[in-house]
Amino acid sequence: QLETLEQEEQECLELTPHPTEKRTHFVSHEYGMTVTRTLQEGGAEPRCHSFSYGRARLRARLLEGASLLLLRVLARRRTMPPGLVFPALNSEGDLCTFSY
Repeated sequence: QLETLEQEEQECLELTPHPTEKRTHFVSHEYGMTVTRTLQEGGAEPRCHSFSYGRARLRARLLEGASLLLLRVLARRRTMPPGLVFPALNSEGDLCTFSY
């Protein structure tokens, strides 16, 4: 019954002369989850894109951060069921699967 309520991811590339920063914010709400992605390249204005998924599409899906947490719990218990696959959302907000 684990559920991600909110997750923030940030990536920074310090490449001269065009540093790039990407932020992805996931927030759960009554009807599902909203994903907001912000990309800033060099000195340009940040570009922002938001989209949502309904509860039905997200049922039993893990976000990337929750997947990493689950992987650490399994590693600590020293157990890994063979062929373990979870429906997931990656850092781009795309529906995918994570396999271990």
